[in-house]
Amino acid sequence: MPESLPATALQLRSLVQADGTLQISLESVPVPQPGPDEVLVRIQATPINPSDIGLLLGPADLSTVQVAGTAERPVVTVRIPERAMPAMAARVGQSLPVGNEGAGLVVAAGASPAAQALLGRTVALIGGAMYAQYRCMPAAQCLVLPEDATAADGASCFVNPLTSLGMVETMKREGHTALVHTAAASNLGQMLNRICLKDGIGLVNIVRKPEQAELLRGHGAVHVCDSSAPHFMAQLTEALVATGATIGFDATGGGTLAGQILQCMEASIARRTPSEYSRYGSSVHKQVYLYGGLDTRPTEIHRSFGMAWGVGGWLLFPFLQKIGEPAAQALRARVAAELKTTFASHYARTVSLADALSAENIAFYGARNTGAKVLIDPSL
Repeated sequence: MPESLPATALQLRSLVQADGTLQISLESVPVPQPGPDEVLVRIQATPINPSDIGLLLGPADLSTVQVAGTAERPVVTVRIPERAMPAMAARVGQSLPVGNEGAGLVVAAGASPAAQALLGRTVALIGGAMYAQYRCMPAAQCLVLPEDATAADGASCFVNPLTSLGMVETMKREGHTALVHTAAASNLGQMLNRICLKDGIGLVNIVRKPEQAELLRGHGAVHVCDSSAPHFMAQLTEALVATGATIGFDATGGGTLAGQILQCMEASIARRTPSEYSRYGSSVHKQVYLYGGLDTRPTEIHRSFGMAWGVGGWLLFPFLQKIGEPAAQALRARVAAELKTTFASHYARTVSLADALSAENIAFYGARNTGAKVLIDPSL
């Protein structure tokens, strides 16, 4: 083998206990031997995405974080509010590995030609359990990074890039010509902005703070609406008139924002076609997909936008299954080709597995603030 491999390695795990505490720890697990069509990857970079935080921390109250153990093997305990425990019933007693995606060096490979061809290459992969020092994966599921790309360059090349491309593809397949995106100053939002600028697609960006609006405008965004501004609804309607957007993707999930987007879509259609009045509202279908849960309140829909509308859920992996492997592979190929431009990710800090469990770092990434994306390097 190209390098001497240990018998065991560390893996980060999250455990919900029956007493209402969540425990996060580093566990020793066997380093697997790859099968004929598999490769063993030494993970060098893996991001903490909002979807990862959902599994890592669940609904835990971050003000109750306590860290014990040692510096090399910390053990975090944090309380889960009693009202949230019923939703955790299926997780109680299960120690779950965390981390959706990552990248690293292939250090061992099975006997098949496809697996052997990856030996010594830096690859990106997705499939869970990435917050670990080693990960065994089928060779066919690995994305070979360009020669000049590092593991950090490719660590986030699945979830955010494919989600942003999937939004554009959904827009096209459902007959829309422009789209709305909330929490738009995030890493994903900035990628979507770059895609739409590159492809000439109208995009309405919704943010929650003035500084986020300035950030996006500095990156060339044309239509940016701050939901905290006093005239937000009027500004959103104007942006929808300009773009004609009739589909939106909402990362907040809860609260009134999805309904506000639909209301402004209806108002913008009335502005563009004033002679087509109907007591049932516009016949143009307006769609908002909820794909995140940054706002944990119930979703509130106050119907003021006719009858041609829909609110639903949208997730990346069901979408990729729906469009089929050839179409999904075309999206992945674009990500690889534009890895350092359109789909570049930026991180506020890089930490080791142990440092990811410090109280200070948990508070940092647990807040899910714009510009606070963290990268874990398990090789540190």
